[in-house]
Amino acid sequence: MNDTPVSPRIFVDADACPVKDEIFRVATRCALRVVLVSNSPLRIPRNPLFELVVVAKGLFDGADDLIVERITDRDIAVTGDIPLAARCLEKGARVLDAKGRVYSPESIGDALAGRELMTHLRAMGELGGGPPPFSARDRSMFLQRLDDLIQALRRKERLA
Repeated sequence: MNDTPVSPRIFVDADACPVKDEIFRVATRCALRVVLVSNSPLRIPRNPLFELVVVAKGLFDGADDLIVERITDRDIAVTGDIPLAARCLEKGARVLDAKGRVYSPESIGDALAGRELMTHLRAMGELGGGPPPFSARDRSMFLQRLDDLIQALRRKERLA
């Protein structure tokens, strides 16, 4: 029996992900497995393609660690967590956030540096509030970029 996972799969850092419904629709249309990893139970559609993994309470970064452990270079990660994105990129996975920003080995360093700068400015009281509200344009950009990544991975598989 072949233990190689069916790919591409979509791994979702699911707790605060605002595009789960979009991922479900795309995954169903493309017949892709989705692995949602969360710190608490979530309601997901009944579909054999969808798997919810709830990590044990009290495990700091438990969801992140599980995603990194299971993801491969034939998978896609959806996360707003930049350090998790960097770890997934190290495993060769494709990574995007809910607004459709695609992270690459070339861009992740700038994203990590920007995150550190924003953390520092918030700690000094220079910045308040949070990110701008999630918009229909963000949702549309996410869908386009997810489709682009799926097609790129499928082309790569056909050439292999």
